Amino acid sequence: MSTPMFRFATVVAGSIALFALSSMLLAAGEDKPAAKDKPQWRSLFDGKTLKGWKTTQFGAHGEPEVKDGQIILPAGDPLTGVTREKDDVPHVNYEIALEAQRVEGHDFFVGLTFPVEKAHASLILGGWAGSVCGISSIDHMDASENSTSTFRQFKNGQWYKVRVRVLKDRLQAWVDEEQIVDADIEGKKISTRVEVDASRPFGLASYRTTAAIRNIRVRELTPEEIKAAQKPDEKETK
Repeated sequence: MSTPMFRFATVVAGSIALFALSSMLLAAGEDKPAAKDKPQWRSLFDGKTLKGWKTTQFGAHGEPEVKDGQIILPAGDPLTGVTREKDDVPHVNYEIALEAQRVEGHDFFVGLTFPVEKAHASLILGGWAGSVCGISSIDHMDASENSTSTFRQFKNGQWYKVRVRVLKDRLQAWVDEEQIVDADIEGKKISTRVEVDASRPFGLASYRTTAAIRNIRVRELTPEEIKAAQKPDEKETK
């Protein structure tokens, strides 16, 4: 039978061992590198109001409104749009994501204008009577003329996921995870068509078409993502 003194000594020894083990585990954890912060998306639309946005003054435009968590751009004559009130979107090394649908009409339902360093460009989806996609403008050629021009059929009433990536020397875009733009813009002139200049610095527009937009977000790219997107010769010089 153990004595009270023996039981006390056993408890003390166990406590010391537990404390030592906890200290070792804590020290081991401190030696491990901290997990890298994941890039955070920042919402540009609260789903309830047009706070932070203003109606783009195209002339003969429809009046944008918020309905069911969406920005509705009624068909204009020819354009309707909304523009950020402040220049609060990064100008390089960032991504934009949103969801959009063509509610009614037959022309572009996404005219997304965004900063590219000191310039601006627009991603057009469903333009030129409904199917042309691309970047306007590169070396003064719009989405129907330059190397980013592609054709895609869009169904009215269907939501599409849109993502744009802006790098110092490259513009990329995806629709429903399918990449539709991968343009080398190094040394090229980037600009917007004069018709959508009023969308700068960041705006959305539709052309003779009612569009719905939701879940508009932006995030900065991580150093790893920027490096991964660089051209092979650039990576070698880093």
